[in-house]
Amino acid sequence: MVSADALRKALEHPLEGTDLPELGTKYEGKVRDNYTSADGKRFIVVTDRVSAFDRVLGTLPLKGQILNHIAAWWFEQTKRVAPNHVIETPDPNVLVAKECDPLPVEMVVRAYLTGTTSTSIWVHYENGSRLFCGNKLPEGMKKHQKLPEPILTPSTKAAKGDHDVSASREEILELTKMPPSEFDAAAEMAMKLFAFGQKKCAERGLILVDTKYELGKTKDGEIVLIDEIHTPDSSRFWFSSTYQERFDAGEAPESFDKEYLRRYLAAEGYRGDGPVPPIPDEVRIEASRRYIEAIETLTGAAFEPNLEDPTPRLRKNLGLP
Repeated sequence: MVSADALRKALEHPLEGTDLPELGTKYEGKVRDNYTSADGKRFIVVTDRVSAFDRVLGTLPLKGQILNHIAAWWFEQTKRVAPNHVIETPDPNVLVAKECDPLPVEMVVRAYLTGTTSTSIWVHYENGSRLFCGNKLPEGMKKHQKLPEPILTPSTKAAKGDHDVSASREEILELTKMPPSEFDAAAEMAMKLFAFGQKKCAERGLILVDTKYELGKTKDGEIVLIDEIHTPDSSRFWFSSTYQERFDAGEAPESFDKEYLRRYLAAEGYRGDGPVPPIPDEVRIEASRRYIEAIETLTGAAFEPNLEDPTPRLRKNLGLP
């Protein structure tokens, strides 16, 4: 396990953002800086920015390296389940991929009735709704309870600063005007990836609670998995060994995803609106420690961080002056 001292040292050199115009045209997401080159490649630089409640909240030490590492691992594990866009990973924070046109929908798959945000399935259920994104939900369920079967709850892809909107298949098709055949192909891919992820996680003593997938089309028209997969940013994980006991006691499951940070901010009274409260260094270090625990549990191997100043290292590894 990476020591607290190493994480504290990493606080000295956060990768808040990048300026690498030599790579191509830049698009900045909440967490990733994307550069599109003239020869059809996308350089995805995973920064240390952390987002929740559809807002960028600051940085966590080594978070970009952690996410890039586990995404690359999952892309390799799932390439026979669904094609993806990966070409190589030349730096701890960088993934080079085939340039794709993103589909205008995020495929969210959920296996449990949980969540804390206003858009979560649990909050809708708690408020009396028994229909979520076209899925009928049983009466009498409790928070954190397993659903009868995993369900697809797609959402629109909001512009930067806006909130995603969860919707049914019919609503997504109406909102996006995407071809139904493309939606259905992406949905089928998402459900297969989730089933694979559940099985792999169960082998490691984990529960894959819910996740989101982004898909795109290559220049040849093939629909492929893009962005990230089964990372602590895109997914919720619980420990299976303590789930039932905590559920029976009415307690929140033991988790190691960014739910820790969400819960901290919620306790401070923040749920996505207004200024983001300051996040103490010790909370940031603990959040990263949980991310690392997650990926070491998933991969079964120790995570070896690179503690160099990331900006000059990036330029060197990408062959930039």
